[in-house]
Amino acid sequence: MKNKYLKNIIYGFLSWLIPFVASLFFYTKEGVLIVDIFLFKSIMIVVGSISAGFLLVSYFKNINAEYYKEGIVVGFTWFAINILLDLLILVQMSGMSITDYFSQIGLRYIVIPVMTITIGAALKNKK
Repeated sequence: MKNKYLKNIIYGFLSWLIPFVASLFFYTKEGVLIVDIFLFKSIMIVVGSISAGFLLVSYFKNINAEYYKEGIVVGFTWFAINILLDLLILVQMSGMSITDYFSQIGLRYIVIPVMTITIGAALKNKK
Protein backbone atom coordinates (compact mmCIF):
# COMPACT_ATOMS: atom_id res chain seq x y z
CA MET A 1 0.00 0.00 0.00
CA LYS A 2 1.63 3.22 -1.19
CA ASN A 3 -0.39 5.81 0.70
CA LYS A 4 0.88 5.81 4.30
CA TYR A 5 -2.09 7.88 5.51
CA LEU A 6 -4.61 5.37 4.19
CA LYS A 7 -2.49 2.54 5.57
CA ASN A 8 -2.45 4.28 8.96
CA ILE A 9 -6.27 4.47 9.01
CA ILE A 10 -6.79 0.90 7.77
CA TYR A 11 -4.27 -0.53 10.24
CA GLY A 12 -5.82 1.54 13.04
CA PHE A 13 -9.19 0.03 12.16
CA LEU A 14 -7.65 -3.47 12.10
CA SER A 15 -6.05 -2.83 15.50
CA TRP A 16 -9.59 -2.48 16.82
CA LEU A 17 -11.33 -5.07 14.63
CA ILE A 18 -9.06 -8.06 15.28
CA PRO A 19 -9.53 -8.09 19.09
CA PHE A 20 -13.23 -7.27 18.67
CA VAL A 21 -13.79 -10.27 16.39
CA ALA A 22 -11.71 -12.48 18.70
CA SER A 23 -13.85 -11.37 21.65
CA LEU A 24 -17.01 -12.65 19.96
CA PHE A 25 -15.81 -16.24 20.42
CA PHE A 26 -16.10 -15.79 24.19
CA TYR A 27 -19.77 -14.84 24.26
CA THR A 28 -22.95 -16.81 23.72
CA LYS A 29 -25.49 -15.63 21.15
CA GLU A 30 -27.36 -14.07 24.06
CA GLY A 31 -24.31 -11.98 24.97
CA VAL A 32 -23.24 -13.95 28.05
CA LEU A 33 -19.50 -14.26 28.68
CA ILE A 34 -18.52 -17.96 28.79
CA VAL A 35 -15.15 -17.56 30.56
CA ASP A 36 -13.98 -15.76 33.67
CA ILE A 37 -13.94 -11.97 33.12
CA PHE A 38 -10.28 -11.68 34.20
CA LEU A 39 -9.23 -14.45 31.80
CA PHE A 40 -11.19 -12.71 29.06
CA LYS A 41 -9.49 -9.37 29.72
CA SER A 42 -6.08 -11.04 29.74
CA ILE A 43 -6.80 -12.77 26.44
CA MET A 44 -7.96 -9.51 24.89
CA ILE A 45 -4.77 -7.73 25.98
CA VAL A 46 -2.65 -10.53 24.49
CA VAL A 47 -4.64 -10.63 21.23
CA GLY A 48 -4.50 -6.83 20.94
CA SER A 49 -0.77 -6.73 21.64
CA ILE A 50 0.08 -9.49 19.17
CA SER A 51 -2.06 -8.04 16.39
CA ALA A 52 -0.77 -4.51 17.04
CA GLY A 53 2.80 -5.80 17.00
CA PHE A 54 2.35 -7.39 13.58
CA LEU A 55 0.52 -4.35 12.23
CA LEU A 56 3.28 -2.03 13.47
CA VAL A 57 6.05 -4.14 11.94
CA SER A 58 4.18 -4.08 8.63
CA TYR A 59 3.46 -0.35 8.89
CA PHE A 60 7.02 0.72 9.71
CA LYS A 61 8.53 -1.59 7.08
CA ASN A 62 8.18 1.11 4.41
CA ILE A 63 8.86 4.14 6.60
CA ASN A 64 12.34 5.45 5.89
CA ALA A 65 12.49 8.76 7.74
CA GLU A 66 11.00 10.70 10.64
CA TYR A 67 10.39 7.52 12.64
CA TYR A 68 9.70 9.31 15.91
CA LYS A 69 7.16 11.67 14.30
CA GLU A 70 5.58 8.71 12.52
CA GLY A 71 5.30 6.85 15.84
CA ILE A 72 3.48 9.82 17.37
CA VAL A 73 1.08 10.21 14.43
CA VAL A 74 0.32 6.49 14.19
CA GLY A 75 -0.09 6.12 17.95
CA PHE A 76 -2.56 8.92 18.40
CA THR A 77 -4.44 8.01 15.21
CA TRP A 78 -4.88 4.40 16.32
CA PHE A 79 -5.75 5.55 19.85
CA ALA A 80 -8.50 7.83 18.48
CA ILE A 81 -9.83 5.15 16.12
CA ASN A 82 -10.01 2.56 18.92
CA ILE A 83 -11.75 4.93 21.34
CA LEU A 84 -14.19 6.15 18.69
CA LEU A 85 -15.13 2.64 17.53
CA ASP A 86 -15.54 1.48 21.12
CA LEU A 87 -17.83 4.42 21.89
CA LEU A 88 -19.88 3.83 18.75
CA ILE A 89 -20.10 0.04 18.95
CA LEU A 90 -18.82 -1.60 22.14
CA VAL A 91 -20.34 0.84 24.64
CA GLN A 92 -23.66 0.69 22.79
CA MET A 93 -23.65 -3.13 22.72
CA SER A 94 -22.68 -3.50 26.36
CA GLY A 95 -24.79 -0.72 27.83
CA MET A 96 -21.72 0.34 29.81
CA SER A 97 -21.57 3.89 31.12
CA ILE A 98 -18.89 6.19 29.70
CA THR A 99 -17.23 6.39 33.12
CA ASP A 100 -17.12 2.60 33.46
CA TYR A 101 -15.86 2.27 29.89
CA PHE A 102 -12.94 4.64 30.41
CA SER A 103 -11.98 3.15 33.76
CA GLN A 104 -12.26 -0.49 32.63
CA ILE A 105 -11.26 -0.39 28.96
CA GLY A 106 -10.51 3.03 27.47
CA LEU A 107 -7.59 3.82 29.76
CA ARG A 108 -5.80 0.71 28.48
CA TYR A 109 -5.59 2.22 25.01
CA ILE A 110 -2.88 4.58 26.23
CA VAL A 111 -0.55 1.65 25.55
CA ILE A 112 -1.04 2.21 21.80
CA PRO A 113 0.81 5.54 21.54
CA VAL A 114 3.34 4.27 24.08
CA MET A 115 4.14 1.31 21.79
CA THR A 116 4.22 3.32 18.57
CA ILE A 117 6.31 6.16 19.98
CA THR A 118 8.73 3.66 21.50
CA ILE A 119 9.11 1.90 18.15
CA GLY A 120 9.60 5.24 16.40
CA ALA A 121 12.27 6.23 18.94
CA ALA A 122 14.03 2.89 18.62
CA LEU A 123 14.13 3.15 14.83
CA LYS A 124 15.33 6.76 15.01
CA ASN A 125 18.12 5.81 17.41
CA LYS A 126 19.14 2.89 15.21
CA LYS A 127 19.77 5.20 12.27
